[in-house]
Amino acid sequence: MKNLVLPCLLVICIGFQSCKNEEKQKETQALKADAETITKVECYQAIYEKDTIQLKLNTLKNGKLTGNMIMKVAPSTVRTGEIAGEFHGDTLFADYTFKDLASQDKTFKNPMAFLKKDKQLILGNGTMQTTMGVTYLVKDKPIDFDRVKYKFDAAECADKK
Repeated sequence: MKNLVLPCLLVICIGFQSCKNEEKQKETQALKADAETITKVECYQAIYEKDTIQLKLNTLKNGKLTGNMIMKVAPSTVRTGEIAGEFHGDTLFADYTFKDLASQDKTFKNPMAFLKKDKQLILGNGTMQTTMGVTYLVKDKPIDFDRVKYKFDAAECADKK
């Protein structure tokens, strides 16, 4: 009888522990979903000569930004993709993951920096470096926000989703 009590207690303890783990996972998922709730949607557009870039930014409850961007840069094809990043001071550092319509099977990822000045976002020019297949802005090199092509002005969003 004593031999049966110990294994039964062990099984019961394991059952309680697994219930606690499931509760913790549910709480973690709920917190993550809450942090990813969109609190604000802003749309921007930049026009330079024959180029047009449309940008939609979703501000999340956790302070990060997501959205999408469509780049129609002449004479190349249209680039469509997602943007994700966060503000450090008045500068938005983001990664733009996109597909070029000419090569739909390839996905590209570029780092970007936008300076928020008044009601504009200014796309900066920075020195990029690729290491082990990952492209990033070089930290020791300043980003130029003065001699730029693309200055984004606020625009109406086509859809609020």
